[in-house]
Amino acid sequence: MTPPATGRRRIGRAILRRLPLLGTVLGLGLGIWLVVTHDLHAVADAFGRIGAVGLIGIVLVRAAIVAVCGLAWQRLLGGLAKVEAGAFLILRFVREGINVLLPVASVGGDVVGGRLLTFWGVAGPLAAASILVDMLMQVATQGLFALLGVVLLTRVGGGTAEALATWTAGALAVTAVIVAAFFAVQRSGAARNLVRRSTGRMRRWAGAAVAPRNGAPGGVYDALDAVWAPGRRGDIAAGFGLHLLAWGMGAVEIWIALACIGIAGVSWTEILVIEALSQAIKSAAFPVPSGLGVQEGGFVLLGGLFGLDPGTALALSLAKRVPDVVLGVPALIAWQMLEARRATVVAPD
Repeated sequence: MTPPATGRRRIGRAILRRLPLLGTVLGLGLGIWLVVTHDLHAVADAFGRIGAVGLIGIVLVRAAIVAVCGLAWQRLLGGLAKVEAGAFLILRFVREGINVLLPVASVGGDVVGGRLLTFWGVAGPLAAASILVDMLMQVATQGLFALLGVVLLTRVGGGTAEALATWTAGALAVTAVIVAAFFAVQRSGAARNLVRRSTGRMRRWAGAAVAPRNGAPGGVYDALDAVWAPGRRGDIAAGFGLHLLAWGMGAVEIWIALACIGIAGVSWTEILVIEALSQAIKSAAFPVPSGLGVQEGGFVLLGGLFGLDPGTALALSLAKRVPDVVLGVPALIAWQMLEARRATVVAPD
């Protein structure tokens, strides 16, 4: 007979495994409901006016954004790993493709990206450390960008805007606590000792030992020390700045779409608010892959604050989905090619 505690753990693990799939179904349902319950003709008309030229421009901007994020990742390992920039660019596209197209949590692509980085000879601990620091930078800079959106939103006035600004400010306070805790875990000596003791017990239990490779640090915390070393503050600052730039560049996608639709009454300040807060809303729903449905609802809510009808707002969201597919599908193919090549290289004769 299975003990009750064991049964509950199994149920909990099963729920966690199915959470991304459940999020996908719920998000897709929400997205379909939003489109169906509004004027389909208005959505199609606004999206059609963006046209092929507008969509190509949006895809190119997104490609530039992902590339900037790849360069930010590279800077975090500057001087620690001899890997060409092209590898980081390819792997950053792979990370993005997995996160936006596959039914996984929003960090699934990051885990895969860290593993793929070892294909270029980077030791596992160092690759994992680079992902942890890169994710911290990404979340921290998004929080700053969302804070900018809140500050700009307070200029709009009105009950809805004020309520949204208050809610977002509260969410940012929680995010700040999470970021601070994430940073503390990476730098905390107490957490480091706990992980090392746990790892040592697991190795003794498994009868295995993991030796450092290529002169890289022997553990993730040693690798984190190398990444966060005082002499690398310039690289850390550069990575931080590049991530912040990438968040801001997303506003250009909205500007292109609005310009193609023919809407000239939305200022750059309002565009920044829409981009900053829509990304914050999407990230808050991280269990839902790519924020399906949540992003669309956010655009309808935020667009309404600046006089955009729901059809136009939904068309904007759909336009921002186009790069997910156009860039994501080749990225997934590249991922499989990398895995296949690796399997061929390591396969026994």
